[in-house]
Amino acid sequence: MEKIAIISDIHSNLTALDAVLKDIAKRRIKRIVCLGDLVGKGPQPVACIDRVRDKCEIVLQGNWDDGIGAEQNNPNDAWQQEQIGAERIRYLAELPFSYDLLMSGKLIRMFHASPESVYIRVKRKDPKEAKLGLFANTPRTGTPEDGRTPDIVLYGDVHTPYMQTFKSRGLTLWNVGSVGVPYDGIPMPSYVIIEGTPGDLPAPISVQHVRVPYDIEQAVLAAQQSGMPMPGQERFIAEIRTAISHK
Repeated sequence: MEKIAIISDIHSNLTALDAVLKDIAKRRIKRIVCLGDLVGKGPQPVACIDRVRDKCEIVLQGNWDDGIGAEQNNPNDAWQQEQIGAERIRYLAELPFSYDLLMSGKLIRMFHASPESVYIRVKRKDPKEAKLGLFANTPRTGTPEDGRTPDIVLYGDVHTPYMQTFKSRGLTLWNVGSVGVPYDGIPMPSYVIIEGTPGDLPAPISVQHVRVPYDIEQAVLAAQQSGMPMPGQERFIAEIRTAISHK
């Protein structure tokens, strides 16, 4: 049996990321996949990029990773861009879109937001049809040689962890939640562990959510000392304390 940790939506919160990586290490999990959004929102984008590059086997692109290199009108986004610098912006721009994995006879597909785009968002309360669309092969995901579509999809983006099965289709959908800025009212980083046997032969498989406590006030202090402009700094602090979006 093999275990793989799936993390997503770090959003420049190094304190939360390090807590999650420590928990993964305690479980002796060697393989880590990141579903994107390394940057944005928080005070430590550079350190988070470098930590993810060092620790993760696969890193996929999120909408923030794609967009941070564009011209920025928002003061906080412009500050993030300046901190990150040209080399890391290129790294983020070149990240792959999706990742397919065969485990215990199941085709598992991972991406940031949807199979069409990092900017197309599918929320927990969206209609069933929108969620079933996450299992489609698209030009961005590619199509396996045998033409099959995924049995299990894992994605990030919406910062709200959940699991849903589609019984008549034999499909399972997981949102892994957010490491850096959860939006489900629980101010604890979220990640997922997949356990199974590599390959296409049927075997037991499990997927579980993990929530990790961390020092939120240390992350608050990092934001206060970072030079982040307002109101971005204030919003980040409010969101990590409450785990509620403050748009």
